[in-house]
Amino acid sequence: MAVACLVAWPGRAEMNNAVFGNTVVTRYPDGGWVKHWFNPDGTYAAQFSDGRRLAARWSVSGERVCLTHMRPNMLIPRFCTDMVEAEVGETWQSRDPLGRRVQNVLVAGRN
Repeated sequence: MAVACLVAWPGRAEMNNAVFGNTVVTRYPDGGWVKHWFNPDGTYAAQFSDGRRLAARWSVSGERVCLTHMRPNMLIPRFCTDMVEAEVGETWQSRDPLGRRVQNVLVAGRN
C-alpha cells in the first residue's frame, strides 16, 4: 500500500495530551496493523506490520488533524482526518485514506 494508514485522532480544537507519549494502533481485518506516534513538536512517525516506516509533520486544522511532508513520499501530499476524543484503552472505528474500515486503540506508552 502506498498511502499512510491514519486514524481519527483524540482531541477537540487541539491535540489532547493523552496522545503524546502513547501509541495509536490501527488494526485491519486481515491482521495487518500500523502504529502511530504523535509528538508535541509537530512530528509524527508510523510503523507498519510489514516493516515499513513513515515520518511526517502533523498540524490541527479546525476539528481535523492533518499530515504533510510525508517521507517517504506518498501518493497524496496531505492527509486529514477528523479528531475524536479517546483515552488510553479506548477503541474506535474509522477509515484509512483508501476508505477501508479499521479499528483503532490508544495504547499506553510507546510500544
